[in-house]
Amino acid sequence: MRRFATALFVCFHLLIATAQERPLASGAADVRARLDQLQVVGGVLMIAAHPDDENTAVLAYFGRGRHLRAGYLSLTRGEGGQNLIGPEQGALMGVIRTQELLAARRLDGAQQFFTRAIDFGFSKTAAETLDKWGRNGVLADTVWVIRRFQPDVVILRFSGTPRDGHGHHQSSAILGKEAFEAAADPARFPEQLQHVQPWRAKRCVWNSFSFTRDMEKEAARTARMTIDTGQYDPLLGYSYGEIAGMSRSMHRSQGMGAAERKGSMPQYFVTVAGEPAEGDPLSGIDTTWNRLPGGAAVAAALEEASRAFDIRHTARILPALAKARPLVAAMDHPWARAKLVELDELAAAAAAVAVEASAAQWAATPGSSAAIRVSVVGRGETPVAVESLILLGLSEQHHAANGAPAGDNKPWTHTLTAAIPDGAAPTQPYWLREPRQGNLYAVPSLQQRGEPDTEPVFRARFRLTVGGMTIELTRPVVHRYVDQVRGELWRPFLIVPPTAVSFSEKSLLFPSPASRTVEITVWANLDKTAGEIRPAVPTGWRIEPASRTYSIEHAGEQTTLAFRVTPPASASTGEIAIAGAQGMHTIAYDHIPPQTVFTPASLHVTAARVKTLANRIGYVMGAGDEVPQALRQWGSEVTLLSADGLARASLSSYDAIVTGVRAYNTRPDLRANQDRLMQYVSGGGTLVVQYNVATGGPFGRASNELDRIGPYPLTVGRDRVTVEEAPLTPLDPESPLLSAPNRITPADYEGWVQERGLYFASKFDPRYTPLWSAHDPGEQPSQGGTLWTRYGKGVYVFTPMSWFRQLPAGVPGAHRIFSNLVSSGRLLAR
Repeated sequence: MRRFATALFVCFHLLIATAQERPLASGAADVRARLDQLQVVGGVLMIAAHPDDENTAVLAYFGRGRHLRAGYLSLTRGEGGQNLIGPEQGALMGVIRTQELLAARRLDGAQQFFTRAIDFGFSKTAAETLDKWGRNGVLADTVWVIRRFQPDVVILRFSGTPRDGHGHHQSSAILGKEAFEAAADPARFPEQLQHVQPWRAKRCVWNSFSFTRDMEKEAARTARMTIDTGQYDPLLGYSYGEIAGMSRSMHRSQGMGAAERKGSMPQYFVTVAGEPAEGDPLSGIDTTWNRLPGGAAVAAALEEASRAFDIRHTARILPALAKARPLVAAMDHPWARAKLVELDELAAAAAAVAVEASAAQWAATPGSSAAIRVSVVGRGETPVAVESLILLGLSEQHHAANGAPAGDNKPWTHTLTAAIPDGAAPTQPYWLREPRQGNLYAVPSLQQRGEPDTEPVFRARFRLTVGGMTIELTRPVVHRYVDQVRGELWRPFLIVPPTAVSFSEKSLLFPSPASRTVEITVWANLDKTAGEIRPAVPTGWRIEPASRTYSIEHAGEQTTLAFRVTPPASASTGEIAIAGAQGMHTIAYDHIPPQTVFTPASLHVTAARVKTLANRIGYVMGAGDEVPQALRQWGSEVTLLSADGLARASLSSYDAIVTGVRAYNTRPDLRANQDRLMQYVSGGGTLVVQYNVATGGPFGRASNELDRIGPYPLTVGRDRVTVEEAPLTPLDPESPLLSAPNRITPADYEGWVQERGLYFASKFDPRYTPLWSAHDPGEQPSQGGTLWTRYGKGVYVFTPMSWFRQLPAGVPGAHRIFSNLVSSGRLLAR
């Protein structure tokens, strides 16, 4: 079982690394880099809390430069983060950030891992974080990854103290240090020892902060170990600092575009556990084959390959690799099994062998079949023959090719028909298959824990003879296609249900007792699909008709069914659900492969009396959110304002203008038209500004984006209230913004999700009136969560409360309060 687990673990990471975008190095440079890596036996594992917490320069230095197996364990998938590129939140945000991490790893050369922990939003203490996660579960996952990956050095990105800021950051270091010790103790998590062995890393170090000049000086003063990640790699044509910038820039959803720095970039380390070291984090660690029994003979063969390497004739290393392969294959050690996969990939690269497995379509339904085309081509002078092929996954097929030639740049191809079992489940990200358990994902399979992504539906394993030596290569079955703009692309091959059913909204507000039309879309993934949709409504709600039938002739077509829903007379919330149906959500951005997530076919409905005076609202979309759809549910007409609209349209036609999430950060045209917006307010309009990020921050990035965000001076700070139940105390209960058109009561502050607000004003002109006082437990009250002022004949409101979460989630009190804010200008003009 240990041998199987390690082989699957290694092959899965290799699938990710070899089937994606173009690699950082190719051709002879790639062969040389692979050969150098094959000669190094050892690894480092970095541990932090979120996607984008990792030090990509350190990962590139150890992975690309020192040729170690480098890994990054992110405790969470970043579900609680904001989204700079689109409207996705929560679990969908985690899917995006997972793929961004994998894209980053393809550049910096490291592997990616996760625990089951969910990013539940900003936390201010480690105690809160560990309590919400459940300390033991996340610790067990961290130990599991250490035991499987077997690093020589564990690198903590954070210190485990309050100076780390975020409670998740603190917890990652606390758990990392504890896991370093626990992984070596057979008495800790003994259930893991059916698959892995206890592992004692040499040391655990902290990669000291150097975000600012002062931090760098302090790190240099206290460090016992230093590396220079600014070193230039002539093989790759970049320094590790440049590669780090490329890697970090893959975190586009977080706006983490980074410079590709040239020149010296020192990184500092201190030992926090294990054997102390001076100078180099790998001090005293043998990273040669000599550390494995029988490794000396392997090292000799690989040294022979190194001497034979010729940039113009890379296949000349094959005879030496043929000597090394049986020696490595005979070793019963997880490192040797990982190296055997590396050796076979090196042999294929040296002989210019390309193998692929591509499905004709990107998806198939249960009970159907998929045509899979496999190909092998040796593009160099080395003889290549295909001995056999095995298709693994939902169904298994063996094909004996009997030494079919595939060299001389003439491809060997074969098409398989893969049967999809009748009961095959849709291809869902594995961590989303089961209902979550508090703030942990439910992942019943121990061997699946830690994996970065879902295993492919099918894998093709090729057995080849290359220049006289036999190798095995495994590739995922993907769907390759050509985009007329972007060229050749690929996406994962999936199993999808015969039909996907979705509501037109995620949540729907009924602001009055009147009935509303609810639309349900049925998408066919199969020809000649027919059925009945029978939604179930909460107690006290009515739906007409009770059911509707549908019939769709061709796959890829859809139909929309309309129902009339009537809420109860009193306030009510619930779910309209369609039993046995699933929604299908596709996430598509240019920097990651398309991702498909299946969600329950349900609609959250809320009956709450919401009045508004803002009948026409202009909305300036920023980073992307779903607030406009929520505002339309009051009956308001909402227009998205383009750059041209901001500059030329008659703004006076709008009762209110709302700026979206991070609009001042992302819309230069908004900042350019600030004077025009102030004229609109002065003439009697209402401007409501949602949250923006103060980009000065601890990382030293200066910006003047928010200098003129309001009519009077205010400073956007970094204060936030993270506890969604934290009291919002009105400073003036009779404030007009809390009195009409909706009378705000304590019940309106209940049921909020994830947080109250973020990036509050830290300083503001006395002409602003704060609406509430709020604070997290144990902290001083802040009045910067919502400010308003009369300006000329109109009203300006600065409100960095998390409306972008509350309104799409259908929180009734949030709708009533936000309606008051956008109605304030018309209210006070009466």
